[in-house]
Amino acid sequence: MKIVRNKYIPFPGYKAINLFGVLFVKNNAKIDGVTLNHEAIHSRQFVELMVLFAVATVFIRWWLPVFAPFAFYVWYIVEWLIRLLKKGNAYRNISFEREAYANQGDASYLNGRYWFNFLRYIR
Repeated sequence: MKIVRNKYIPFPGYKAINLFGVLFVKNNAKIDGVTLNHEAIHSRQFVELMVLFAVATVFIRWWLPVFAPFAFYVWYIVEWLIRLLKKGNAYRNISFEREAYANQGDASYLNGRYWFNFLRYIR
């Protein structure tokens, strides 16, 4: 995962954000192994949904796979909007976040992780 340090991304109040598999970090933010593992889990989720969308849509229209990189973000926002209507912290209850937080301390987690494992965290 590529790490880009800068003063603009992410927005104030955040130290890092993973966009399209690239980790944008504030210049002065300290990033530890747990945070890197958390973001690496998100990168894997991103790739899985991108591949699934690209393969699924190539049979519908040849140009639809162009939107594949956005599949993760569409799912993320839709699930977040649904979680806003439910009890609890909407962000922490998103299946992507639940998987990442549950396994961020395990450096070897990605080695044995099954594809689409985040589906196990939907409740």
